[in-house]
Amino acid sequence: MNTSPTTTAVEAILATVADPESGRPLTATGQVVSVAADATAIAVAVGLTSHSAILWNATRARIEELVRTAFPQVANVSVEVVPHDRPPLKLGQIGLQAKSVIAVGSGKGGVGKSTIATSIAIGLARAGSRTGLLDADVYGPSVPHLLGLSGRPQIEDGKIVPMTLDVGGISMPVMSMGFLVPPGEAVVWRGPMLHGAITQMLRDTRWGPLDYLVIDMPPGTGDIALTLSQALPLSGAVVVCTPQEVALLDATKAIAMFRKVNIPLLGMVENMSFFVCPDTQKRYDIFGTGGARRTAQELDMPFLGEVPLQIPIREHGDAGRTAANFDDPASRPYLEAICQRLVGNLAATAATKPPMPSLPVL
Repeated sequence: MNTSPTTTAVEAILATVADPESGRPLTATGQVVSVAADATAIAVAVGLTSHSAILWNATRARIEELVRTAFPQVANVSVEVVPHDRPPLKLGQIGLQAKSVIAVGSGKGGVGKSTIATSIAIGLARAGSRTGLLDADVYGPSVPHLLGLSGRPQIEDGKIVPMTLDVGGISMPVMSMGFLVPPGEAVVWRGPMLHGAITQMLRDTRWGPLDYLVIDMPPGTGDIALTLSQALPLSGAVVVCTPQEVALLDATKAIAMFRKVNIPLLGMVENMSFFVCPDTQKRYDIFGTGGARRTAQELDMPFLGEVPLQIPIREHGDAGRTAANFDDPASRPYLEAICQRLVGNLAATAATKPPMPSLPVL
C-alpha cells in the first residue's frame, strides 16, 4: 500500500539527501525552499550552492527518483533547484576567499597537465561555479597562451587585478607569471624567490570570492607544492599522466610528494589515452592505455577519467582557444566527466566528514 504524499513525508525523504557542498542533510541547512504535496502532484524546490553547480542536475534527478519511488501513484513530480548562497571563508593569512583550492600536478612535463588544469577550471566555470585559475608553473607558464590572454595586469589599491577570460558566458579571473615576465624571457629563481612570487599571486591578487581556485603546478617534485601546503589549506591535488610506464613512474613520485606534504589526492587523469583516426574511426593506443587507472587503484586513489589524443584539442590550445574544447562534441564528454567526478569526490568526502554549519575565519 502506498504512503499518502504529504509535505512531512516528502521532507523526510529530503532529510536523506546530502547537500553536495557541506555533506549535511538539505533539511538541516535551510536548503529546502518549498514542498507542496497532494494526491495528484508533488513539487519540491531545493537550494544548492554554486560550488556544487556541476552536480545540480544529478542531485535534482536523485531527489526526483527518491520521490517517485516513494510515491509511484503520483503522476506529476517536479524538482527545482534554486541558488543557495554560502559565502566562502578566508583561507589562513593569505586572505584568499575560496571554498576549494585544487592543485593540478604531474611527475613530468609534456603530459598535458596545463591543458587539463585549464579545462577543469573552464568546466567548473561553465557549470556555474565561481572559479579562478592560477598558473603556478613559474618556469614554463603556458596558461596565457592556452587561453589567448596577454598583457600586463593592472594594480589597483595595492592589489593585482587578474586578467579575465570572457568566453562562452563565463568570466574567470586568471593569474600567471606569464603576464609579469616579457615573452621569451627565462625565469631564473631560487626557492625563496619562487615562494615569494607564489605567495604574492595568492595574497595580492584581487580574486574575489571563489568556489574554486584551480592551480596549475610546475611539473616534477619541486618545492612549490611545499609552498602551497604552507600558505593555505588545499582541498587536494589532481595528478595528470599519460599511459606509458615511464610517465606512470614519474606520476607515482608526484603522488608521493603530495602525500609527503599532506595534500589530499583527489584523483588521477590519464591524458592522451588513445587516438581514434578521424578517417577510419579505428582506435590506436599509441602510448598504451589504462595505465593511470591501474596505478590509481594500486595507490588507493580515485581515477577521474581519460582524455583521448585529439587533433582539435591540440589545435584549440595552439590557437589560444582551449575553451572551445567544450564546444566540441568529441572532447566535451571526457572533460565534463572529469569535472563531475572531481566535484563528486569532494561531495563524497564532505558527506563522510560533514563540517559544522559555520566555521571561524582563520
